[in-house]
Amino acid sequence: MDLTIETLQNLRQDYRSAALSEAEVEKDPIKQFAKWFTDALSAQLFEPNVMTLATADKTGKPAARIVLLKGFDEKGFTFYTNYNSHKGNDLDENPRAALVFFWPALERQVRIEGTVTKTSAELADQYFHSRPAGSQIGAIASPQSSVLNERHFLEQKVQELTKQYENKEIPRPAHWGGYVVNPINIEFWQGRPSRLHDRINYQLIDGQWAISRLAP
Repeated sequence: MDLTIETLQNLRQDYRSAALSEAEVEKDPIKQFAKWFTDALSAQLFEPNVMTLATADKTGKPAARIVLLKGFDEKGFTFYTNYNSHKGNDLDENPRAALVFFWPALERQVRIEGTVTKTSAELADQYFHSRPAGSQIGAIASPQSSVLNERHFLEQKVQELTKQYENKEIPRPAHWGGYVVNPINIEFWQGRPSRLHDRINYQLIDGQWAISRLAP
Protein backbone atom coordinates (compact mmCIF):
# COMPACT_ATOMS: atom_id res chain seq x y z
CA MET A 1 0.00 0.00 0.00
CA ASP A 2 1.31 3.43 -0.91
CA LEU A 3 1.37 5.91 1.96
CA THR A 4 -0.41 9.05 0.84
CA ILE A 5 -2.30 11.87 2.51
CA GLU A 6 -5.51 10.26 1.27
CA THR A 7 -4.51 6.96 2.91
CA LEU A 8 -4.14 8.69 6.26
CA GLN A 9 -7.29 10.74 5.86
CA ASN A 10 -9.34 7.64 5.09
CA LEU A 11 -8.21 5.73 8.18
CA ARG A 12 -11.25 5.69 10.43
CA GLN A 13 -13.23 3.36 12.66
CA ASP A 14 -16.84 3.71 13.70
CA TYR A 15 -17.37 2.80 17.36
CA ARG A 16 -20.54 0.88 18.25
CA SER A 17 -19.81 -1.52 21.12
CA ALA A 18 -21.19 0.41 24.10
CA ALA A 19 -22.52 3.64 25.57
CA LEU A 20 -21.81 5.62 28.75
CA SER A 21 -24.22 7.79 30.71
CA GLU A 22 -24.08 9.92 33.83
CA ALA A 23 -26.77 7.71 35.38
CA GLU A 24 -24.75 4.50 35.17
CA VAL A 25 -21.27 5.61 36.23
CA GLU A 26 -19.96 5.32 39.78
CA LYS A 27 -20.03 8.46 41.91
CA ASP A 28 -16.34 7.96 42.68
CA PRO A 29 -14.02 7.99 39.62
CA ILE A 30 -11.58 5.58 41.26
CA LYS A 31 -14.38 3.02 41.54
CA GLN A 32 -15.34 3.72 37.94
CA PHE A 33 -11.72 3.23 36.87
CA ALA A 34 -11.57 -0.06 38.81
CA LYS A 35 -14.71 -1.19 37.00
CA TRP A 36 -13.26 -0.39 33.57
CA PHE A 37 -9.84 -1.81 34.43
CA THR A 38 -11.50 -5.05 35.51
CA ASP A 39 -13.27 -5.11 32.14
CA ALA A 40 -9.90 -4.69 30.41
CA LEU A 41 -8.45 -7.58 32.42
CA SER A 42 -11.46 -9.78 31.68
CA ALA A 43 -11.10 -9.02 27.97
CA GLN A 44 -7.49 -10.27 28.23
CA LEU A 45 -6.11 -7.14 26.58
CA PHE A 46 -2.37 -6.99 26.00
CA GLU A 47 -0.83 -5.05 28.90
CA PRO A 48 -3.96 -3.14 29.97
CA ASN A 49 -1.83 -1.22 32.49
CA VAL A 50 0.09 0.55 29.72
CA MET A 51 -0.43 4.30 29.97
CA THR A 52 0.94 7.45 28.40
CA LEU A 53 2.59 9.76 30.94
CA ALA A 54 2.83 13.43 29.93
CA THR A 55 5.01 15.87 31.86
CA ALA A 56 6.43 19.36 31.33
CA ASP A 57 9.55 21.06 32.63
CA LYS A 58 9.63 24.45 34.38
CA THR A 59 9.51 26.25 31.01
CA GLY A 60 6.41 24.33 29.94
CA LYS A 61 8.23 22.15 27.38
CA PRO A 62 6.12 18.96 27.17
CA ALA A 63 7.24 15.34 26.90
CA ALA A 64 5.30 12.07 26.78
CA ARG A 65 6.20 8.41 27.03
CA ILE A 66 4.70 5.02 27.86
CA VAL A 67 4.95 3.72 31.44
CA LEU A 68 3.17 0.98 33.38
CA LEU A 69 0.52 1.46 36.06
CA LYS A 70 1.59 -0.47 39.16
CA GLY A 71 -1.14 0.47 41.61
CA PHE A 72 -4.14 2.72 42.18
CA ASP A 73 -6.38 3.68 45.08
CA GLU A 74 -8.16 6.74 46.43
CA LYS A 75 -4.78 8.53 46.68
CA GLY A 76 -3.95 8.16 43.01
CA PHE A 77 -2.19 6.21 40.28
CA THR A 78 1.29 4.78 40.90
CA PHE A 79 4.21 4.10 38.58
CA TYR A 80 7.94 3.52 39.16
CA THR A 81 10.99 4.93 37.43
CA ASN A 82 14.48 6.39 37.74
CA TYR A 83 14.22 9.70 39.62
CA ASN A 84 17.14 11.04 37.53
CA SER A 85 15.42 10.31 34.21
CA HIS A 86 13.92 12.92 31.91
CA LYS A 87 10.50 12.38 33.44
CA GLY A 88 11.96 12.54 36.95
CA ASN A 89 13.67 15.85 36.21
CA ASP A 90 10.43 17.23 34.76
CA LEU A 91 8.50 16.18 37.86
CA ASP A 92 11.10 17.77 40.15
CA GLU A 93 10.65 21.07 38.32
CA ASN A 94 6.91 20.83 37.72
CA PRO A 95 5.10 18.20 39.85
CA ARG A 96 2.07 17.87 37.60
CA ALA A 97 1.27 15.19 35.06
CA ALA A 98 -1.35 13.71 32.78
CA LEU A 99 -2.05 10.03 32.11
CA VAL A 100 -3.91 8.41 29.21
CA PHE A 101 -5.15 4.82 28.96
CA PHE A 102 -6.44 3.64 25.58
CA TRP A 103 -8.16 0.27 25.24
CA PRO A 104 -9.14 0.11 21.54
CA ALA A 105 -10.70 -3.35 21.78
CA LEU A 106 -13.20 -1.89 24.26
CA GLU A 107 -13.38 1.45 22.41
CA ARG A 108 -12.48 3.22 25.66
CA GLN A 109 -10.07 5.88 26.84
CA VAL A 110 -9.36 7.33 30.29
CA ARG A 111 -7.63 10.69 30.78
CA ILE A 112 -6.23 11.69 34.18
CA GLU A 113 -4.71 15.00 35.28
CA GLY A 114 -3.21 15.74 38.65
CA THR A 115 -0.37 16.66 40.93
CA VAL A 116 2.50 14.25 41.59
CA THR A 117 4.19 13.06 44.78
CA LYS A 118 6.76 10.35 45.46
CA THR A 119 5.76 7.11 47.14
CA SER A 120 7.24 6.20 50.50
CA ALA A 121 10.63 4.49 50.55
CA GLU A 122 8.96 1.46 52.14
CA LEU A 123 6.51 1.08 49.24
CA ALA A 124 9.30 1.57 46.69
CA ASP A 125 11.39 -1.11 48.45
CA GLN A 126 8.46 -3.51 48.46
CA TYR A 127 7.80 -3.14 44.75
CA PHE A 128 11.50 -3.13 43.80
CA HIS A 129 12.09 -6.48 45.49
CA SER A 130 8.99 -7.96 43.83
CA ARG A 131 10.58 -7.44 40.40
CA PRO A 132 12.68 -10.07 38.61
CA ALA A 133 16.38 -9.93 39.50
CA GLY A 134 17.25 -8.82 35.98
CA SER A 135 14.94 -5.83 36.26
CA GLN A 136 16.45 -4.91 39.62
CA ILE A 137 19.96 -5.06 38.14
CA GLY A 138 18.81 -3.02 35.16
CA ALA A 139 17.48 -0.27 37.41
CA ILE A 140 20.92 0.05 39.03
CA ALA A 141 22.92 -0.27 35.82
CA SER A 142 21.06 2.14 33.56
CA PRO A 143 21.70 5.91 33.82
CA GLN A 144 18.26 6.41 32.31
CA SER A 145 17.90 9.20 29.73
CA SER A 146 21.67 9.85 29.71
CA VAL A 147 23.64 9.63 26.46
CA LEU A 148 25.39 6.26 25.92
CA ASN A 149 28.39 6.16 23.62
CA GLU A 150 27.73 2.47 23.00
CA ARG A 151 25.45 -0.30 24.31
CA HIS A 152 28.48 -2.34 25.42
CA PHE A 153 28.91 -0.04 28.43
CA LEU A 154 25.43 -0.96 29.68
CA GLU A 155 25.83 -4.68 29.04
CA GLN A 156 29.19 -4.72 30.83
CA LYS A 157 27.70 -2.92 33.83
CA VAL A 158 24.89 -5.47 34.00
CA GLN A 159 27.39 -8.33 33.95
CA GLU A 160 29.44 -6.76 36.75
CA LEU A 161 26.39 -6.15 38.94
CA THR A 162 24.99 -9.62 38.28
CA LYS A 163 28.25 -11.12 39.52
CA GLN A 164 28.41 -8.74 42.48
CA TYR A 165 24.91 -9.57 43.72
CA GLU A 166 24.88 -13.28 42.92
CA ASN A 167 22.96 -15.05 45.71
CA LYS A 168 22.53 -11.72 47.53
CA GLU A 169 19.66 -9.33 48.03
CA ILE A 170 19.89 -6.49 45.51
CA PRO A 171 19.48 -3.10 47.23
CA ARG A 172 17.08 -0.58 45.75
CA PRO A 173 19.12 2.39 44.51
CA ALA A 174 18.22 5.75 46.04
CA HIS A 175 17.60 7.19 42.56
CA TRP A 176 14.80 4.70 41.79
CA GLY A 177 11.29 4.73 43.21
CA GLY A 178 7.64 5.47 42.72
CA TYR A 179 5.43 8.41 41.88
CA VAL A 180 1.72 8.84 42.56
CA VAL A 181 -0.42 10.99 40.28
CA ASN A 182 -2.99 12.49 42.65
CA PRO A 183 -6.00 13.12 40.36
CA ILE A 184 -7.91 16.37 40.17
CA ASN A 185 -9.63 15.57 36.86
CA ILE A 186 -10.57 12.19 35.33
CA GLU A 187 -12.41 11.71 32.05
CA PHE A 188 -13.96 8.46 30.80
CA TRP A 189 -14.40 8.26 27.03
CA GLN A 190 -16.56 5.68 25.30
CA GLY A 191 -16.47 5.54 21.50
CA ARG A 192 -19.84 6.03 19.78
CA PRO A 193 -21.00 6.07 16.13
CA SER A 194 -20.35 9.09 13.89
CA ARG A 195 -17.76 10.45 16.32
CA LEU A 196 -20.52 11.43 18.79
CA HIS A 197 -18.57 9.88 21.64
CA ASP A 198 -19.65 9.75 25.28
CA ARG A 199 -17.35 11.72 27.58
CA ILE A 200 -18.07 11.69 31.32
CA ASN A 201 -15.81 13.97 33.33
CA TYR A 202 -15.05 14.03 37.06
CA GLN A 203 -13.57 17.22 38.52
CA LEU A 204 -12.39 17.50 42.12
CA ILE A 205 -13.94 20.63 43.65
CA ASP A 206 -13.51 21.37 47.37
CA GLY A 207 -12.80 17.73 48.06
CA GLN A 208 -15.86 16.44 46.20
CA TRP A 209 -16.13 14.92 42.72
CA ALA A 210 -18.42 16.81 40.35
CA ILE A 211 -19.67 14.81 37.34
CA SER A 212 -20.46 16.37 33.98
CA ARG A 213 -20.87 15.36 30.35
CA LEU A 214 -18.49 16.88 27.79
CA ALA A 215 -19.27 17.40 24.12
CA PRO A 216 -17.38 14.97 21.86
